[in-house]
Amino acid sequence: MNKKTLIVITFVIAAVVIPFGVYTISPLFTSHTLNEPLPATVASVNKSAASQDYQQFVSMNDQDRFNAAKQMSQREKNIVMIGAGQINNTINENAIVPGSIKQQQQNNATTASRIITGSFIGAGDGFHNAEGLVKVIPLGDKATILRLENFKSTNGPNVHLYLATDKAASNFIDLGKLKANNGNQNYYIPNGTDLAKYNMVLVWCKDFSVLFGSAQLAS
Repeated sequence: MNKKTLIVITFVIAAVVIPFGVYTISPLFTSHTLNEPLPATVASVNKSAASQDYQQFVSMNDQDRFNAAKQMSQREKNIVMIGAGQINNTINENAIVPGSIKQQQQNNATTASRIITGSFIGAGDGFHNAEGLVKVIPLGDKATILRLENFKSTNGPNVHLYLATDKAASNFIDLGKLKANNGNQNYYIPNGTDLAKYNMVLVWCKDFSVLFGSAQLAS
């Protein structure tokens, strides 16, 4: 092999190996933190606005009120009823109205009893690791999120968050690319997901099929 051929081969190998090395090794020396709040799902009722809505509703003629009522959502009907109670001084302060602060408090208590939790355990290979708490939280809008709290993991290329049936990711639902390897984060779970079946949360390197850490969900 002559010197010129050797130089060409060396350049070709370098062109392949160097970008690959940068891609695989550089994430290990970087760290990203993201702190997301819990999604806000329920708004409180503005009592002044409720009174105005009621007055506007009763000022209509019978036919217009009938037509308006048919097009109202349940929440809009409840707001009109709150306005009526305020003006007529008949509101029941102990009543729980969908969308109200009391409903939100009740939802929070109910949601707390339905939260599923787990704690991350590293892969145990002395190199890949994940720690922190994971929670599955039902929201008031019928959506469900998987929330990472006080989360910290080894960084790497193309790391994703899976809901899986086992640590080998033989059957899984991909919740998306990990937003950051530190912090508090939210990931939406597809509607209809069977959490009794997909009860393992995996921090998984998609490119190399490597487990960084896992958490077993338990109610």
